Amino acid sequence: MNHVYSIPLRTRFRGISVREGVLIEGEAGFGEWSPFLEYDPAEAEPWLRCAEEAAAGDWPAPVRDVVPVNVTVPATNAERAHEIVTRGGCATAKVKVAERGQTLGDDLARLEAVRDAIGSTGLIRVDANGGWEVDEAISAIRALDRAAGGLEYVEQPCAAVEDLAAVRRAVEVPIAADESIRRAADPYRVRDLEAADIAVLKVQPLGGVRACLRIAEDIGLPVVVSSALETSVGIAAGVALAAALPELPHACGLATVQLFTDDVVARPLLPVDGMLPVQRPVVLDEALTRLAAAPERVAHWAGRRADIDALRRSVRQDRQA
Repeated sequence: MNHVYSIPLRTRFRGISVREGVLIEGEAGFGEWSPFLEYDPAEAEPWLRCAEEAAAGDWPAPVRDVVPVNVTVPATNAERAHEIVTRGGCATAKVKVAERGQTLGDDLARLEAVRDAIGSTGLIRVDANGGWEVDEAISAIRALDRAAGGLEYVEQPCAAVEDLAAVRRAVEVPIAADESIRRAADPYRVRDLEAADIAVLKVQPLGGVRACLRIAEDIGLPVVVSSALETSVGIAAGVALAAALPELPHACGLATVQLFTDDVVARPLLPVDGMLPVQRPVVLDEALTRLAAAPERVAHWAGRRADIDALRRSVRQDRQA
């Protein structure tokens, strides 16, 4: 059985103010399928594989009971950023920068506010979502590093993996790759071009927990598990991945339920002392009803699922030909 949800966000994030997705009920419970609305069937299909894996209960055994996480700060004003970090309860903050329509000055003010809120011992990382060109990235990273009093790393400063490699050679701040892994035809080019110090893995875009474990083993870089802006059902899959990794040297970007105004589970996966427990949350029937999307949105997601089913049939036929 499928349940389409619609949940407002506390702060506009990634250009949206309402998050939609589908909870797929299976033998072991629920999995989440929530590819962003602009993704075509080919890009949305791995997200569905992740949900199917979760609903079937096909997760590896954990090697830890809790997972350290960072608070996520959208590209908001300095005052709001300070508030988010103060309320987040984490020792690491991930701050969005290079937002379209904003300036480097906006980013610097946000970083200064985050440093004030998290204290001198807290860690700060920034995520540019590929928003800079090489020269712009080099200049911005140096300025942001000063404003933050030191950055843990910069995530995806440029869109192209070749540009990531160029930036990495020019700056002292470590570089993390996200889109260059999860949206790339060959995620291992990051490794081959020595373009990053850290691999950011997201379970839905990469096809599930076990698929991510294979990438983590093969890519040979320290891994940060991050959210694709999911409910606690989707976050649980990310936690399962983080819990199964042999080593976890950095806090993970899995505290994004803090950005939601509501959730579909009895006990949302929210950090306590900067940690998330390794568990599958219990979905509430009442919440599924209360947060159900409008009929036209349910039809939209049914159409997306039909497109992916058609894509899968076409792939099987090609393989059999």
